[in-house]
Amino acid sequence: MKNIEDISKLKQFENLELIAKQVVEGFITGLHKSPFHGFSVEFAEHRLYNKGESVKNIDWKLYGKTDKLFVKRYDEETNLRCRIIIDVSSSMLFPYNEKNRQSKLLFSVYSAASLIHLLRKQRDAVGLTFLSEEIELHTQAKMSSVHARMLYSKLNELVFNEKPLNKSSKQGELLHLISEKIHKRSLVIIFSDMFSSENSEKLFSALQHLKHNKHEVILFHVTDKEHELEFKYNNRPYKFIDMETGETIKLNPNEIRDYYTKSSKSFFKKLKLKCGQYKIDFVEADVKSDFKEVLAPFLMKRSKMH
Repeated sequence: MKNIEDISKLKQFENLELIAKQVVEGFITGLHKSPFHGFSVEFAEHRLYNKGESVKNIDWKLYGKTDKLFVKRYDEETNLRCRIIIDVSSSMLFPYNEKNRQSKLLFSVYSAASLIHLLRKQRDAVGLTFLSEEIELHTQAKMSSVHARMLYSKLNELVFNEKPLNKSSKQGELLHLISEKIHKRSLVIIFSDMFSSENSEKLFSALQHLKHNKHEVILFHVTDKEHELEFKYNNRPYKFIDMETGETIKLNPNEIRDYYTKSSKSFFKKLKLKCGQYKIDFVEADVKSDFKEVLAPFLMKRSKMH
């Protein structure tokens, strides 16, 4: 259960929670076998014992197995608040293919579902936001089972409603609004291809606003790297459709490949530089990549926040 191609073989698309659980458990199993096994510390029910605190909640059975002191954790404990933001504008439906179901949006949905499962195992509160031309969804950040089921339900609606709707993106404007809606310091995780109808400076300003409000931010730049960044198409005429405006153009990719790749690389280089300047974690997330490319950066960021 490594990527969308693996998931697309499953028939139970409606059971997003089960798929997320399988992704996370496969990831954790991989951590046990990797040099990064330190991340796999008893996610669900324990935290390390702090010298000087009461010993009444120490799990002595776990101590016997690990030779380390862990304290049992209780439901009311919340380590951090996390806000997952998904760009649901029409450009995220690329590549639109009902049979293979490997779009940027679907990759983001399964990544978000997996993060929700991992966050709940960590006793973290999580909220979900969808944005396009407007803020389509903005939930509270909670950690209850009822809340988690509601989040999975909202994500599931994206899976089944995945079809072109000519929705543009106003990420800059909306991220400014979201910055004001998040009242407590949070870890903000963004899934987006960063295509926007606004100018790039407005988008950069919104990212800076999130950091100004003391939030930690991870930006997962979701792309179909082969087609969107490298423009790898066969040497024949194609009809290209702007999924947000519906505009079409016919051309041979060879005629514009150099210009296109230079322009896209220039923008995304600037985006990465801005993220570095604002101390935002920038992660390239190819829709054909392994889900560990999402889960590992999250765990690294989370470990730095504790």
